[in-house]
Amino acid sequence: MIVVSAAAGAFGRLVIDRLLTRMPAGEIVAAVRAPAAAADLTARGVQVRRGDYDDPASLREAFGGAGRLLLISSPELDPARRLSHHQAALDAARATGVGAVVYTSFLGAGTGGTGVTEAHHATEKAILAGGLPYTMLRHPYYSEAFLNLGLRTAVAAGELTDATGGRGLNTALRADLAEAAANVLTGEGHLGRGYDFTGPRWTYPQLARTLTEVSGVPVAYREAADEADGAMRWLNGQIRAGELEAQTGDLHQVLGRPATTLHQAVTAALTHSAA
Repeated sequence: MIVVSAAAGAFGRLVIDRLLTRMPAGEIVAAVRAPAAAADLTARGVQVRRGDYDDPASLREAFGGAGRLLLISSPELDPARRLSHHQAALDAARATGVGAVVYTSFLGAGTGGTGVTEAHHATEKAILAGGLPYTMLRHPYYSEAFLNLGLRTAVAAGELTDATGGRGLNTALRADLAEAAANVLTGEGHLGRGYDFTGPRWTYPQLARTLTEVSGVPVAYREAADEADGAMRWLNGQIRAGELEAQTGDLHQVLGRPATTLHQAVTAALTHSAA
């Protein structure tokens, strides 16, 4: 049996979609905070159990009988709160005899723990110390945060602006990462591994050219002053410093195919926004 924690979120649902193509629905458990919100999964034959990161007893109930657990990282942004959620899940996994844990970590968490990676690094250390068989899936930023409905605005204006200095981004589509997770959960040879997932590197000047190709409307690129606030301003600075340019072949390897290209992602985004 495979248990997916935080399964009511967008990523968890995508993973379950992939699992349903390769195993009986009754062997999949969706652990969610509010089971009523996952009635659609119940209708598809998936076992829906209450599994709330703030309620350790519910996690023990949700994880019972799991051969493998996909521990999807808590949406909590405060590192201490996020780590406490993950620790509760790991404690429950050990208490219930889960066979292996697959954890959705973040790029860089395997070597350090500051900022975005702080709770992920601490969770990876806890997994290693806990003794359960494991696989770490270190995700990049989701492409959907950048390649979304807003692209149609750029097409309408004939101009794409940003403050990244033309540096590269190694984002990946949530759907590709979900398929990779399903492959690890149902496949062999992944235990004891840490995968650093990256999608094909792209830049905003390249994105402007791709928008032109896909839409048939000329879209010019213009570098703008960084007027973002808070987290987005920090992220723009990270991109300008080249922190999102690292590349690995891990996602391609686990998928067994190339990750979705920028052209494919832009085509899907514009088609969706026009629907």
